[in-house]
Amino acid sequence: MAPQLAARVALEAQLAALLENGIAAGVPGFAAAITSSKDLLWQSNAGLSDLLGSKPIDKDSSFGIGSITKTFVAVVILQLLDEGRLGLRDTVGRFLRPEVYRGIENAEGATVSDLLRHRAGVDSWEDDPVWIRDGRGDRLKVDHIWSKTEPLGYIRRPRIEAPDPGQWYYSNTNFTLLGLIIEAVTNSPAEEEIRRRILEPLGMEHTYMEGFEPPNSATVPRRYHWATSQFRDAAGINDAFEEVRDNIIDTTGSNLSTEWTAGGLVSSIPDMLKFCLALRDGKLLSPTSLGLMKDWKPTTESHDFGRGLFRVMAPDTGTKWIGHFGSVLGFTAGLVWQEEGDCAVCVLANVGTVHSEKVPSSAAGVVLRTNFLNIASRLAEHNP
Repeated sequence: MAPQLAARVALEAQLAALLENGIAAGVPGFAAAITSSKDLLWQSNAGLSDLLGSKPIDKDSSFGIGSITKTFVAVVILQLLDEGRLGLRDTVGRFLRPEVYRGIENAEGATVSDLLRHRAGVDSWEDDPVWIRDGRGDRLKVDHIWSKTEPLGYIRRPRIEAPDPGQWYYSNTNFTLLGLIIEAVTNSPAEEEIRRRILEPLGMEHTYMEGFEPPNSATVPRRYHWATSQFRDAAGINDAFEEVRDNIIDTTGSNLSTEWTAGGLVSSIPDMLKFCLALRDGKLLSPTSLGLMKDWKPTTESHDFGRGLFRVMAPDTGTKWIGHFGSVLGFTAGLVWQEEGDCAVCVLANVGTVHSEKVPSSAAGVVLRTNFLNIASRLAEHNP
């Protein structure tokens, strides 16, 4: 075997082993891929789409992508900026009716830029203890389709979690409000704008906003969630959710409508890579607006945030990667591209971690807490 081919085979084996390590740690299933601008470098699946039926994950399976949805929303907002239909300093109060943001501290004066940067000083409905039980836990009405403004009802009160405006605080409310701003500016549903502006031009046929667009449910695996002691304390276990393994519950039957523009998209590995490369290569935004997305401010020692995008450092090497991560009820996801280099990575899993604190593994855990990114970049170097 030629040395270069042998090196590639060895790297692919290391990547597959990392997925299998996650399966051994308790994750039901993974789908993952690595690409460059020229070729799909590697794609693999591990584990099961149905723990009780022993059905494997399929390469075309679709998963909830959680907060990676926020990057799609940020793209639409910045396209509207490019079109001169809104400005970064425009406020929520300019676009939305008072009854929409009534009682939500700091919402009316929050600017579009504040919302995109998570610096609006607005509580996240996702952190509200009542919503956690109603939205993901023991009081969830599993088949309920939430209205777009319904989660806002949980934070019509003085803020509890958010710091003063101008300080970093990750808030789903920011992107719910941005979704509503998209609708006010375009007079069109936000999910339709995402479809018209991003999904259709890129040929993303397996991506949709769950609860608001027709599903492709045949390709979606069963959804599972880490039911750690922290999750049990914060959310409780819904009677409809069976514990199929120690600390793993089956949340199939629930939906992502409550997430909407904060985290409600469902997508597949091929679709996600199309979006990643198009965004990276400037096919969705003007150079100025793409620069605004990547106008970094530190959030931790290893994470920066721009407008709808994170920049993270790979373990050990410190190389920088740009993208976003997601965790919702039943799913986790990671999508990043190398800042210096030609490599993009997507990992999806049918297990959620939100409200679960530290868990043995997840999609984001594979990307951020193993040497997956370092191996991916080496694989790209072997495929110039």
